[in-house]
Amino acid sequence: MSKVTVHRKAHFNAAHRLFRKDWSDARNYEVFGKCSNPNYHGHNYELIVSLTGEINQETGFVFDLGILRDLIKTEIEDCLDHKNLNIEVEEFQNLNPTAENISVVIYNKLQKHIPNHLDLKITLYETQRNFVSYSGE
Repeated sequence: MSKVTVHRKAHFNAAHRLFRKDWSDARNYEVFGKCSNPNYHGHNYELIVSLTGEINQETGFVFDLGILRDLIKTEIEDCLDHKNLNIEVEEFQNLNPTAENISVVIYNKLQKHIPNHLDLKITLYETQRNFVSYSGE
């Protein structure tokens, strides 16, 4: 049976600060640069959610992209869009909101709604040139 990957793009805007609470401002600046600004900074994140699996012979779908669209809206966009990740999002109260950590949080939020026979991959663009991918490994 053929395996196919389907993708859904989404976006959200969010502010964050990269820093460790146990480090001085000088040490945070040394490691995270201007991203450690105590007044935060923001990004226009681009998200690609990819699902890989066999085509369902009855529907012709790997997964209904309308359902995926709705999951991304309720589980990701509604929770992260126009938020200060450090302050307003529970998962980042004690987790540095790097693109890497954000992609893992997104994966974990979506994975519980995706059938086990499908492989989930998250690709998150923080900028047009900087992006990360995570597939649960």
